[in-house]
Amino acid sequence: MDGPSREEDGTFTSVPLADDVAKDQYPRPKILLPKMMNADMDAVDAENQVELEEKTRLINQVLELQHTLEDLSARVDAVKEENLKLKSENQVLGQYIENLMSASSVFQTTDTKSKRK
Repeated sequence: MDGPSREEDGTFTSVPLADDVAKDQYPRPKILLPKMMNADMDAVDAENQVELEEKTRLINQVLELQHTLEDLSARVDAVKEENLKLKSENQVLGQYIENLMSASSVFQTTDTKSKRK
């Protein structure tokens, strides 16, 4: 090989190892390379951490919204039940008042429809 052989597949770059190339031709920076790799790894880890935190935040938000929806749905069901109960009670009270009015002689003359005909 004359120089370093590099093959790129779009994501990774193949770099020859020290055994493949004469050591004096391409000296390997021993201090700089680990720091660069650590910096790159730290950046990837930090990016992954931020992404993980964002996913966790979104999942927690979705769960909170689901619980809120369940609570609201339960409240709607309770209000519907209370509404049906009150309607039923109103019908009973209306019938009771009607019966009282028809039994009383005071309310017999208030029927305006029969007077006008």
